[in-house]
Amino acid sequence: MTRMNNSGGFTLIELILVTVIIGILAGMVVTTYGGRVQETQIRAAKGDIASLSNAVDLYALDHADVYPQTLEDLVSGRRNYIRELRPDPWGNPYIYEPPTDVLKANYRIFSAGPDGTPGTEVDVTSTSPMP
Repeated sequence: MTRMNNSGGFTLIELILVTVIIGILAGMVVTTYGGRVQETQIRAAKGDIASLSNAVDLYALDHADVYPQTLEDLVSGRRNYIRELRPDPWGNPYIYEPPTDVLKANYRIFSAGPDGTPGTEVDVTSTSPMP
């Protein structure tokens, strides 16, 4: 007579089933929160761009409507308009295009976005308000 060994372990089918269920749940979590991470990064970049734009405008007010040539001008000199120049949420520097016309505040500050390449559809940009 053969004796069955009842050691209380799981069968192979039970282990596979549990692994599949965990995989499905993990996939749902990644797709749900993965998009929110990018949304949050875009919001953070827009907030940074708004702060940098305010600093550029303050710089121009203090310098007789002369705009900075680079963003580094905001942290150097006799007055610091921002504490430090931090990278965007993807680790790339913000891009600043100074005004092309000295009489207009038509500068641009933007982030190259998640792909790090300026000029693509994923850029996070803000154009300064026109006077």
